[in-house]
Amino acid sequence: MASDKARHSTTPRTIWDSINQLLHSEALGGILLILATVIALVWANSPLGKYYFELWEKTYLSINLGGFEISKNLHHWINDGLMVMFFFVVGLEIKREVLIGELSSPKKSAMPIAAAIGGMVVPALIYVGFNFGQDTIGGWGIPMATDIAFAIGIMALLGKKAPLSLKVFLTALAIVDDLGAVLVIALFYSSNIDVLNLVLGAIVLGLMFGGNWAGIRNVMFYAVLGIGGLWLAFLLSGVHATVAGVLGALAIPTDMRINKFQFRDDLQALVQTFTKLGNPKSQVLEEEQLHTLNSVNKTIGKVQPTLQKLEHNMHPWVMYGVMPIFALANAGVVFTGDALGSLFRHPVSLGVFLGLLLGKVGGITLFSWIAQKLRIADLPSGTNWIQITGAGFMAGIGFTMSLFITALAFDSSEMQDFAKMGILFASLIAGVAGFLMIRNSNSPAPSEDEQH
Repeated sequence: MASDKARHSTTPRTIWDSINQLLHSEALGGILLILATVIALVWANSPLGKYYFELWEKTYLSINLGGFEISKNLHHWINDGLMVMFFFVVGLEIKREVLIGELSSPKKSAMPIAAAIGGMVVPALIYVGFNFGQDTIGGWGIPMATDIAFAIGIMALLGKKAPLSLKVFLTALAIVDDLGAVLVIALFYSSNIDVLNLVLGAIVLGLMFGGNWAGIRNVMFYAVLGIGGLWLAFLLSGVHATVAGVLGALAIPTDMRINKFQFRDDLQALVQTFTKLGNPKSQVLEEEQLHTLNSVNKTIGKVQPTLQKLEHNMHPWVMYGVMPIFALANAGVVFTGDALGSLFRHPVSLGVFLGLLLGKVGGITLFSWIAQKLRIADLPSGTNWIQITGAGFMAGIGFTMSLFITALAFDSSEMQDFAKMGILFASLIAGVAGFLMIRNSNSPAPSEDEQH
């Protein structure tokens, strides 16, 4: 009887709980990216393919304010505008990890930093080796990047097969990798610098840091200055606008307006007030009870740092909106017989393919091994070298960041297509290889922290 009751106890509430859990899972972001990529590839290679490219390249959106006008095609608005949200969240993650996460102390950060450096240097050298002395050498930054959403999403699919410490290691590695990619974009993929607009951007950034120092915690203050000042100035300066997203994130406050003990006392007092008010038999709240609930929400807002509040609120929009739209607009490449045949002949596609597939895993594993041998860092607890190698393969999923740098590195659509083919095939093989390697590895006994 009990088993029958349990079997038929699936209610709308439990179904909704399952849907809500899926919406907050890391794996869903990767699934949506894959779906957007498949749609882009099918569309670009279908009889309607010309409409795919015309949509992004020939659809223009303009902003005109009193004679001041910005006019860009849809592709540029996505890459220079929408992707700023992605880089803003990346900046928030970097700041959080440096302050309280896996990058907050030399002991914690040594291994992922060493691994990330190896995972950037070796792929770039492999690409340069294939393109040295050619006009295409500017694409060296493409295989340096790791797609944190894809990598962590696939790692999440492994469940308990992947130790918690391995997931933390890969996350910290990818965040350092993202920081490296931002620096590469700022230093090497920005051109025709307009000093006046760059100075204006620096002034706005200074105002944002000043607001932080002055104790301003209003999100709108940072949104207005960040979008209307910092982003716009960088967009016009020649330094890629997405760099503004990371810099703006660094100015976001991280402190709490009240400490946890004050929060506890204030919340207990409000709960006591709430329970004393109104008729206990009434199904409708009285006005004073609603005011008390509003005070509860304000108290919760005071204890939650602005940085973590923004990161939590923006993460779903970026994961399930911005990144799939970016993939849909950038992943389309036409596969012809000649193009596929050139995958292993053209220096761009070959450099990107081998850089991501072999350079990433080779650099990450080698530099991690050197860091351990030099006693600079320790292997993450509960992991072995097979799993570290598997994580290295997963870091070879360059996808989002690699596609983004491709658009900056090459003006030629032909060169972009060569790079995209290398990215797509390398990311696919690297993801599968990393997944299988970790799933079939024999994990050491978990540490006490992981058991609890």
